[in-house]
This record gives sequence, C-alpha cells and structure tokens, in this order.
Amino acid sequence: MDSIVIEGGHPLNGEIQISGAKNSAIKLQAVCLLTDKKIVLKNMPRLRDTRFMGQLLAHMGVEVEEGPGPQMSLHAKSLSSTTAPYDLVRKMRATFNVLGPLLARTGKAKVSLPGGCAIGARPVDLHLKAIEALGAHITLDEGYVIADAKDGLRGAEITFPFISVGATEHSILTAVLAKGTTVLSNVAREPEIVDLAECLNAMGAKISGAGRSEIEIEGVKSLGGVTHNVVPDRIEAGTYALAAATAGGKVTLTNLRHDHLGSLWPLIAQAGANVELKKDRVIISRNGDGLRAVDMETQAYPGFPTDLQAQFMAMMTLADGVSIIRENIFENRFMHCPELSRMGANITVTGREAIVRGVKSLRGAPVMATDLRASASLINAGLAAKGSTTVGRVYHLDRGFEHIEIKLGQCGAKIKRVSE
Repeated sequence: MDSIVIEGGHPLNGEIQISGAKNSAIKLQAVCLLTDKKIVLKNMPRLRDTRFMGQLLAHMGVEVEEGPGPQMSLHAKSLSSTTAPYDLVRKMRATFNVLGPLLARTGKAKVSLPGGCAIGARPVDLHLKAIEALGAHITLDEGYVIADAKDGLRGAEITFPFISVGATEHSILTAVLAKGTTVLSNVAREPEIVDLAECLNAMGAKISGAGRSEIEIEGVKSLGGVTHNVVPDRIEAGTYALAAATAGGKVTLTNLRHDHLGSLWPLIAQAGANVELKKDRVIISRNGDGLRAVDMETQAYPGFPTDLQAQFMAMMTLADGVSIIRENIFENRFMHCPELSRMGANITVTGREAIVRGVKSLRGAPVMATDLRASASLINAGLAAKGSTTVGRVYHLDRGFEHIEIKLGQCGAKIKRVSE
C-alpha cells in the first residue's frame, strides 16, 4: 500500500495545471449508455474512480479506450449486460448512476446498491423515487436494485425534498429519453451538472435550466455521438489554492474556471493570502505574512463546497485566532480532525461544528487518510508542518487527484510516494 511522505516547511512556487473534474467525468462516462454512437471525452482525468467506471462499463459491453493524452473514448454500440455487479459498484458510489441510463435505453437494469467513502449516509432513496416517478417499477433484492420499464419511461414533475447533486444528475440521465416533458424542481446547481447537460444537449437532448433551481427536459427518441471537453476540476483548483495559502509562496493555477469558486477566493483573501483572478489563471501568494482566522460553513453551490472543507480547516489550524467551521452537507465529514490533531492542531468538534484554535506551527507525524478530501487536507497540513509527515491509505487520494505529488513537487514541495 502506498504512502505519501512530505518534508514540510518549504514554500510552494510555480505553476499547476488543473485536470478535468472527477465529479463531472464519472457522470459523463455513464452518458455512453444512452446511445450506440461513440462518445469522446477530452480533458479527461486519469483517476482510480474513472478507471473503476471504465471497468464497469466494459463489463456491460462498452468499448473503452484511453488516450491519446487526457482523453477517453466510449462506444456502447451494443450492450452485453444490464447488470452492474456488487464487486464493481461497491468501490464507488457514482457507479450507481448507470441505473437510469440502462433503464432508459433497454427498459431494464439490475444494479448493486453502492459503496464509497464513509462520510455520511447519502441514501439513494431520492434517486429511486425520481426514477419511479418516471414510470419505472423498482424492487430491492439481496442488495440489488432491480428496475424495469417495459412500456418505456414517461416525463414527470419531480420536486426534491432537499438539494442532491447525485439525484439531480441521475434524474437527468434517466429522463432524456423519456416520452414527454420532465420538470425537476429544487435541483442542485453545480457546474458539473451544467457540464452534463451541455454534453447531452450536444448529443441531441433538449435540456434547459441547468445551473438554476429548476430544470426542464423534453424527451427525445435517440441521442447521437459527441466529442466533449470535461469541465476543469474546481475542487482540485481549490485544493492547490489552499495549499499555497497554507504553506506560503506563489502558485499560478491554469486551466480552471475561477468563477466556479466564487465562494472560496474572498475567504482566502480574508485569511491573509493574496488572490489575483486573471482571465485564464489564478495566482495565490503569501510571503511572510501570518494567517488570520476566518469562519466558514459549507453550503450547496454556489456556497462553499463541502469538498473543500477539510482543506480549508488545514489552513485554519495555523491562523491567528479562533475559527468556527460548520459542515451542513455531510453529517460525518470531520474524520480528518483527529489526524490533524496528531500534527498539533487544536480542534474541538461538537456535532456539525468544529472550533479551530490556531497554533503557531504544526509538526510532522504519521497520519491516516479517511476519505478523498481528508487526504488532501493532510497533504496540505504536511506541506506547512515542521518535520516529516507520512500520509497512509493514499488510495483515497488517488480516487480524485491526478499525480498530486508530481504537481506539488514541481512547485518545490519535498514530497514523494513510497510503496510499503
């Protein structure tokens, strides 16, 4: 099992190119199930999660080809299976999103209930209720969702009781081939949802309202092929921006959409780092000045992303003063706190709030990654800590960050991957 070893105390200076968004790419891969034409995804990140999804799609008969460069071709000319087995789905929650496309195209599907990071319950009942509203018959049997729509899917009006990114995306994927019009209300507004809708519309779908709280989908009979550029990963961009602010130095981020992180930049500036927003790049710098405590709470987009909460907390452990961080999205997303405390952080967790009292310095220590974004927070803390930090279980990290040790190393970080 690999670990990441960091010798802290070295400012970051250089340029980092941001990869395509993991949270968009894995849903875009599922799009191929809706058509017998070829899908080509460019700006495609190469991650454990995208490989997992590729393996599941290949099991169903999809021709999957990686390269050249950051590109993946997917061709579901015919499907050899409409079953997504437990051994493939258990590794990643997003694989569950093959259910709707399979049902829309073939009228049947058998998909294992999902696995994934232990950062909260994240039930799939919203997904299933939406798919049932579109005309599917669903039963649960020995951990599998068995769905059929022998008479086809039909449009429906669906209002979600609370905002869910996954349920919004899954409903879109299911409804594009349904007869009639579907209206989705109280939906998520993330850039990844806009990216999914733009890809589907380029294939011939009729989706309007993506990025707003109500989406309308006029069903079409069939979809064509497409070549689509995956939107840049705002979470990766935010992680490296926070790394630069935490460790100090000057880092230029390229290939990103800074408007997708409008809630982050003011908080980094309030904390004491300099933020320069250019047309095609963002420059983060902090040279010598200390960090200041800033309160933060996670919210659905366009609020502060839950996927950056742990990285923001790592920065606040070194800030002058007391910051209060509230997690409103996932009920169990403070598992990184004990690991940061091993490095000398002063954090008190009460329910959904963490009180962070800044310390003058962190010290290197062996720590364990508990989930994808917690992994990144420990990396960022290790960059700023005195001495050596070893981050274990970095298979979590590899699910969502492409060559993080190389990208940081090119900016002067003393970081390496070691195999145990």
